[in-house]
Amino acid sequence: MDIQEIRKQFPILHQEVNGKPLVYFDNAATSQKPQCVIDALTHYYETDNSNIHRGIHTLAERATTAFENTRKAVAKFLNANETEEIIFTKGTTEGINLVATTYGRKFIGAGDEIIVSALEHHSNIVPWQMLCEEKGAVLKVIPVNEKGELIFEEYVKLLSDKTKLVSVNYISNALGTINPVKEIINAAHKVDAKVLIDAAQAAPHVKLDVKALDCDFMAFSAHKVYGPTGVGALYGKRDLLEAMPPYQGGGEMIKDVSFSGTTYNDIPYKFEAGTPNIGEVIAFKAAIDFVENLGQENIAHYEDELMAYANELLKEVPGFTPIGTADKKASVISFLIEGIHPFDLGQLLDAKGIAVRTGHHCAQPLMEIFNIEGTVRASFSVYNAKEEIKYFVDALQAVVKMFK
Repeated sequence: MDIQEIRKQFPILHQEVNGKPLVYFDNAATSQKPQCVIDALTHYYETDNSNIHRGIHTLAERATTAFENTRKAVAKFLNANETEEIIFTKGTTEGINLVATTYGRKFIGAGDEIIVSALEHHSNIVPWQMLCEEKGAVLKVIPVNEKGELIFEEYVKLLSDKTKLVSVNYISNALGTINPVKEIINAAHKVDAKVLIDAAQAAPHVKLDVKALDCDFMAFSAHKVYGPTGVGALYGKRDLLEAMPPYQGGGEMIKDVSFSGTTYNDIPYKFEAGTPNIGEVIAFKAAIDFVENLGQENIAHYEDELMAYANELLKEVPGFTPIGTADKKASVISFLIEGIHPFDLGQLLDAKGIAVRTGHHCAQPLMEIFNIEGTVRASFSVYNAKEEIKYFVDALQAVVKMFK
């Protein structure tokens, strides 16, 4: 891949921050958007702006077609059996909440057990805690080892006939650990538990295949994979989605309404009440096309190169301590520098035009396990260059000298 040609497609990268060329290493929080995504969003508002699924005029039909084309693209991106298994959401968080609210409230009761892992983002912890409080269910947690890897043997011990649902991330946002999700799913299915995969961090970095994984649900966000914010997708197996009650009431999710009763719409529309983020959903397809044109295997291979290069250079930084050293990782390096608070380090790097994330990364329970307040997180994407990593490491070296 020609990285400089790829970089040209991202307008935001070509600017200075604090008088320095921008180096954007906060990709695990959100990725930047290529011009094709920006153009798709602008095109909708300039030429096709209309509500969908309801009008018969030309603009409404064009908007509806473009919107549903994105659903087809997401189904293909995930290798789903059919487009009806794809529900548009605001993002991964809403997808998880949808399952907790609908599947959870109908199928999980007092004494049932839900399993999450110690690697989870808050959005894959709190909805299950709320459900457990409401239903009298029990939340159990898969522990991690000192490298930041799930202890699979302990997970198997947690499984029982009381286990109704397992919800784990594919890739940790805080550490970059790639979890053995196929094995996790297989083990859960042996006790008839359903599995939700949080693929927010995985979507930009690995090929997602819901059929090969045989997961019951999968949620991810457009903004992590070069698309707009405020949009995501939830995959669910047809039989499960059809058995679940609606998430919200309103327009689109109904067939017929009267004061004597309401008939709900078919999937996926049963879960898509109200006017959605139409323009952003349409632009989401441009992001998927961008990824598929580059090839996810090519993206993953290049990002692995960046990771290896960064890890090699960072060894030379005095006081550098990596947090999370799993054997299988993707595009995230979390670390501390001895004697320097992560917030101070983040601000000093920002002064040099380098954007990294500092803090607990919405993973406070994981930080508690490592007995730390938080980390500095550098996360890479396909538009990052090795020259940027060298500049980043040189900047770290300069900051360390300031504190001597």
